[in-house]
Amino acid sequence: MSAAPLPDVSEPALAPPPNARTLFFEFARMGLSGFGGVLPFVRRAVVERNRWLNDRDFVEILSLGQVLPGPNVINLALMLGLRFAGLRGAVAAFCGLVLVPMVVVLCAMALYLRYQDVTAVRQMLAGMTAVSAGLVLSTGVKLAESQPRTVRAVVVGVAAFVAIGLLRWPLLPVMAVLVPVALVLEHRAEKRRGQA
Repeated sequence: MSAAPLPDVSEPALAPPPNARTLFFEFARMGLSGFGGVLPFVRRAVVERNRWLNDRDFVEILSLGQVLPGPNVINLALMLGLRFAGLRGAVAAFCGLVLVPMVVVLCAMALYLRYQDVTAVRQMLAGMTAVSAGLVLSTGVKLAESQPRTVRAVVVGVAAFVAIGLLRWPLLPVMAVLVPVALVLEHRAEKRRGQA
């Protein structure tokens, strides 16, 4: 008599994929919330709040969005919309992310141009910059935590950080080198696992 396999309880079940309308409103909310960067809000909405993806799938889609031309978060919105609700979902996610905040940005810019020399406005912008840096750092840590803890992942991640963050090398050449290196390392590791 064989025992039934135990269910995997390591991750909660994912929610059903959203429709185009839901994508529009969620991405509009993200766009309106994303002061200094939307990525932390996208991750929180997609992975934590709505459970449409797990961290690993989110990082895979984000990684693809980062090596494609265009702004990362727009690429991410388009790919997530396409994955969840087809072409209508991609258009809805894009419009929610871009059009709604665009109105706010245009109004804010008009106010900024009028009051940019006011000391309180300059101080407010300095404070928002610090908060933005913290949000980006927090998201980076959460994304790194979702990755496998292997020597090759750490080496590639540290190499990217040093090249782009510290040495300030251009993103495209760094990615052109590191992405193939990461693929080769993962392929070799997969072959070794298959032989074991």
